[in-house]
Amino acid sequence: MIEVETDVGEGWPEGIDWPALAQRAVETAVVNSPHKVLAAKTYPIEVSVKLTNDAEVQTLNAAYRQKDKPTNVLSFPMIQEDLLDAVNRETDGEVLLGDIVLALGVCAAEAAEKGVSVERHATHLIVHGTYHLLGFDHMNDAEAEEMEQLERDALAQLGIDDPYAVEEA
Repeated sequence: MIEVETDVGEGWPEGIDWPALAQRAVETAVVNSPHKVLAAKTYPIEVSVKLTNDAEVQTLNAAYRQKDKPTNVLSFPMIQEDLLDAVNRETDGEVLLGDIVLALGVCAAEAAEKGVSVERHATHLIVHGTYHLLGFDHMNDAEAEEMEQLERDALAQLGIDDPYAVEEA
């Protein structure tokens, strides 16, 4: 089972059940991945989602990626991709898939640019971040297309249109 712990910082829009949104986004991404077996485990596979501000994300981005600027989403995997399907609580203890961190200012600006709600764009970013936790990347065209297709499939199940079609319009 997938368990998502969500920490919502100041300024994120009120009236949205951010923990439920994060839970749905992470679960849907995992179930629509080659690592869907993780969702069927009888013990918790944990993901942390932190919704914070640009300054905190900039600090993390500088420390871990040597890029001194805020970005929309950062992912910090805790399990090597080649070990994901072999995860076993009895031998591994607590199972932490990883952390996802979103920056409010960047997320809100991108949402406005795309003409979508912060809620919708944050859902996309959490799905995107989950795929990074599962070992996917977009360093070349082939990897990017594979990851984008996984995102499209997961987002469609969440009732969200293709975000890449929106970007191209």
